[in-house]
Amino acid sequence: MAKLEIKNLHVAIEDHEILKGVNLTVNSGEVHAIMGPNGTGKSTLASALMGHPKYQITKGEVYLDGENLLDMEVDERARAGLFLAMQYPAEVPGVTNSDFMRSALKATSGQDIGLFDFALRYEKVVEELKMSPDLAHRYLNEGFSGGERKRNEILQLKVIRPKFAVLDEIDSGLDIDALKVVGANVSELIDDKFGCILITHYQRILDHIKPTFVHIMINGQIVLSGGQDLIQKIDQGGYEWVKDELGIDFVEETDTP
Repeated sequence: MAKLEIKNLHVAIEDHEILKGVNLTVNSGEVHAIMGPNGTGKSTLASALMGHPKYQITKGEVYLDGENLLDMEVDERARAGLFLAMQYPAEVPGVTNSDFMRSALKATSGQDIGLFDFALRYEKVVEELKMSPDLAHRYLNEGFSGGERKRNEILQLKVIRPKFAVLDEIDSGLDIDALKVVGANVSELIDDKFGCILITHYQRILDHIKPTFVHIMINGQIVLSGGQDLIQKIDQGGYEWVKDELGIDFVEETDTP
C-alpha cells in the first residue's frame, strides 16, 4: 500500500499566493477527483507536486511513502513514483515517441529494458488505447491532435506504471469515444499499487473513471469533500451551489500576479 500525503500546502508565484493550505491524503487503490471553477488552483497543485520551478512552496509538507517529496528534484520525484499527465503536453521535435518512452521507463525504473521486451510492451498499450500503429516512429506530440496528446499521456502512464498519477484535465480535447477509451485504460490501472488524483472541471470524465472521493477546490483550498453524490449536486447546482452552501465568495487566482 502506497501513500501520498499533502499537508497544509501553500504555493505562490512571485509572492502571489495561489494555494492557501491544501490538505489531502491519497492511498493506492483510490481515485481522488478534484473539481472546481477555473482559476481556483487545481493545475497549480499538479505542477507544484511535480516540482515545476515556477511555483514556490511557501509552507507545508508533501510525503510519498514517508519520503519528503519537496526535498526531491523533478526526476527524483518521478523515480519515487509520481507521474503528471499534463494539461498541455509539449511537442519534442526530433525525438520519436518510442525513444522518449523507453528513455522515460529506464530513467524512472533504473533498469534498461531490452528493445524486444519494450517493443512488445509498447505495442500492447498502443493497441489498448486504440492509437495509430505508426505512433512509435512519430516525433513526440508533433502534429498530434489534442486528443492524441492526451491519449499519449495515458500511454506513458501505462508504460511507466508509477505509484501515483496526477491527471490534469485529461478529458479536455477528447471526443466521447476517446473519453471512453481513456477512462477504461485509467480505471484498469487502479489497484493496491496505484492511485491517482484526477483534476477536472466537468462530470463527464467521472462517468468513466469512478472516484473514491470527490473534493471541491475554491480559492486555493479544498472546501468540501464527499463521495460520488457530490458530483450530482455540482452537476445540478454548479459551483454556485457550493458557494451558497458554505457562504463563500470565489476569487479567481491566476498564474500571473
